[in-house]
Amino acid sequence: MIKKNYLARLVTIIAVALFFVTAAMPKAYGRDGVGVGVIAGEPTGLSVKYWIDRTSAFDAAFSWSLADKNPFQFHADYLMHGPSLNANSSEAKGSLPWYYGIGGRIKNINNETHLGIRVPVGVTYLVSEAPVDIFAEIAPVLDLKPTVNLNWNGAIGIRYYF
Repeated sequence: MIKKNYLARLVTIIAVALFFVTAAMPKAYGRDGVGVGVIAGEPTGLSVKYWIDRTSAFDAAFSWSLADKNPFQFHADYLMHGPSLNANSSEAKGSLPWYYGIGGRIKNINNETHLGIRVPVGVTYLVSEAPVDIFAEIAPVLDLKPTVNLNWNGAIGIRYYF
């Protein structure tokens, strides 16, 4: 049983630690480095993305679900990025790759832990003149514990890369 105060402290400690770790890293633009920002929708909170190479990344969110009376939610995904949807545009100020992935979600509802599998699909706009990306995604979530249940996540967000 995890209490709300404990979760709030844990999220704050993790957010501060991520800030200091990413602030010490070299500056990166586009698809390199670590991005930290916000995600809004279902869920809403802090978003982090780490690029492994030019087409794959890990992302995570420390957030609250607006659908279930604000329970804490954490998810982490492995993402693969496809070609840019605006690759043939000469006027584009950045790239717009689509992505898909697989990951997991932990959610606390009424002091009961829910575990599930996420399958996110989305697009991300990588601004060429600034170390920023803007993204939108949807993700079916198959909860496996305490009962099998299909849910959905959907959100937009923005991240700054350090």
